[in-house]
Amino acid sequence: MSFKTKMIPLAGAIAFAFAGTAAAQEQVIKIGHVGPISGAIAHLGKDNENGAKMAIEELNAKGTMINGKKVKFELLTEDDAADPKQGTTVAQKLVDAKVNGVIGHLNSGTTIPASKIYNDAGIPQISPSATNPKYTQQGYKGAFRVVANDGQLGGTLGRYAVQINKAKKVAVIDDKTAYGEGVAAEFMKGAKAKGAEVVVTEHTTDKSTDFSAILTTIKAKNPDVIFFGGMDAVAGPMLRQMKALGITAKFMGGDGICTTDLVKLAGDGIGEGQVVCAEAGGVLDAQKKVLDDWKAAYKKKFGLDVQIYAPYVYDAVMTMVDAMQQAKSAEPAKYLPFLAKIKHKGITGDIEFDAKGDIKDGTLTLYTYKGGKRELLQVVK
Repeated sequence: MSFKTKMIPLAGAIAFAFAGTAAAQEQVIKIGHVGPISGAIAHLGKDNENGAKMAIEELNAKGTMINGKKVKFELLTEDDAADPKQGTTVAQKLVDAKVNGVIGHLNSGTTIPASKIYNDAGIPQISPSATNPKYTQQGYKGAFRVVANDGQLGGTLGRYAVQINKAKKVAVIDDKTAYGEGVAAEFMKGAKAKGAEVVVTEHTTDKSTDFSAILTTIKAKNPDVIFFGGMDAVAGPMLRQMKALGITAKFMGGDGICTTDLVKLAGDGIGEGQVVCAEAGGVLDAQKKVLDDWKAAYKKKFGLDVQIYAPYVYDAVMTMVDAMQQAKSAEPAKYLPFLAKIKHKGITGDIEFDAKGDIKDGTLTLYTYKGGKRELLQVVK
């Protein structure tokens, strides 16, 4: 055997060993994101997904290290179409893909059933926008949210209706989803506690477009405020039909309607200061510039204004990665205890969770619409 033939396998072995070492140095960490990328509220799902993309690209660009080693983050996005059944299907798909953590889902109705699947697999989940209290009341150690829940949001809107809008009679409509029913129930509690009378409750669906029968019934009761528990895709046409019927009551809703797209969806039904809604988050003055700068970067990158929850998705990703860095591991079982005790400084404020997984000291932002634009009323805790 010649010297030359002996050298070939040796060179190959060296190259293989070097490639193996390089691969070992850059661990791939999979982060799942789920939201409605199709359907009536796809604009909200894409907004959330863009927030996740911003975080992942930033983490990779700066060469994030975990336990002294450079890692690469991979975003696995799934579409739940705001449908609970599809939500559990894609949740299982992410579990099978062995993701290290999940950011999502957007809706409470998909987040709650999917959370059992992630819990059973031991995968931490941070929802950036699901507000139904049941999500964190199931006793799942890996379930967290970075926004206030419906108890805070709906209750605050109920009190606002009476204290600020001087409402004595309120009508309530919900879309029969976990989110819609939950926020409507909390609104009624808050309004009743301040002395308002609920004169009528009605139900629709998250796919309805004709509200003439419901609104005709409500008009006969002459309420001061109509509260809608649901999303902007339904609220928009509802506002148009209210205007057509000559209903001038204030229209209130939670974060589901509190989007920049509501102006387009409602058309001339938006009114001037007629709509009051609350975002389950918000920043106080000291934090405003940081968030404004981030929103400007988002617009530059995607050519779109932030709808509502993209900054909270970004913060959810960064919070999860902060926990991995503190734990020196991306393994769910190892970083979960660090996530539960995290104190992360995000663009939306300080992120820290209580024993259930709810954000501590969650803020709410109240908005109205004037001149075809969403206008800040106040930030409350």
